[in-house]
Amino acid sequence: VKVLFSVKKNDPFKVTLIKLSNKNRQYNSAVAHKGIRTTIIGILTSIILAVIKAVAGILGNSYALIADAIESTSDVFTSLIVLTGIKIATRPADETHPYGHGKAEPFAGILVATALFIAAIVIIIQSIHEIITPHHAPATFTLIVLVAVVITKEFLFRYIIKVGNSLESVAVKNDAWHHRSDAITSGTAFVGISIALIGGKGYEEADDYAALFASLIIIYNAYRLFKPALFEIMDTAPSSDVINKVIKTSLKVDGVVAIDKCFARKMGFQYYIDIHVIVDGNISVHKGHEISHEVKDKLLDSFQNISDVLIHIEPATQ
Repeated sequence: VKVLFSVKKNDPFKVTLIKLSNKNRQYNSAVAHKGIRTTIIGILTSIILAVIKAVAGILGNSYALIADAIESTSDVFTSLIVLTGIKIATRPADETHPYGHGKAEPFAGILVATALFIAAIVIIIQSIHEIITPHHAPATFTLIVLVAVVITKEFLFRYIIKVGNSLESVAVKNDAWHHRSDAITSGTAFVGISIALIGGKGYEEADDYAALFASLIIIYNAYRLFKPALFEIMDTAPSSDVINKVIKTSLKVDGVVAIDKCFARKMGFQYYIDIHVIVDGNISVHKGHEISHEVKDKLLDSFQNISDVLIHIEPATQ
């Protein structure tokens, strides 16, 4: 952390600043490692599945499967975006970014949601083209490919969403839902191809309609993923649970009479807290300053995902 102001030698604040810096680096490093690992697993899996689905779709005469391959290919690019966002978000604060680079993480989430929407539009356009163009029914073996894809992608979704929730990472959770969308498109493709094969002549377009239906689901997921990422970019307040926990912890500090206001905003993987602490109006400025430091230390020790706390001391009214 670069100190932009002077402090006296052996000043306890300097020690606190160094401890805070080390804590943030260790936490961000651990979080980034988990996020990067799951993202790389997702990238490798998506590449393999995209190739398998594209080959099976071309050989098996199934555009639903080809559309599914397009969706898997978009997974690769969006996962790369997530990977880049996570790495940037964990960079330490500097002179031009005193609050760190955490906003890169939800920004990556917005790009992922946008990529989902674009992929859905591409699938819609091509599906309509396939519906109005006569073609043969898909091959039976494509169903086996789709079953394997659904199982793989659903497993990947459950693994990554668990990591995303534990890290409170919008980008990682969005990446997980991208894999769930892939599983959905594969499932609808399975249904469409099954109808085409069972129905026989006149039902050849069933898998194209399935791809069209899957694209609508993808658009819905893109919208649902876009909102929380945008809210985080706009510094929308976190859930009331976060605020309530901060207030309850602060009230445990001796000398704190009450909490007047408490605000929080998420910056990447961590929170920044602004809190107004009410103390006895008759105590000295020095004592009030000590209480504020105790509150800050208490919060930083109690919550690993709090990066910094700004405290305003107010006198209790008689």
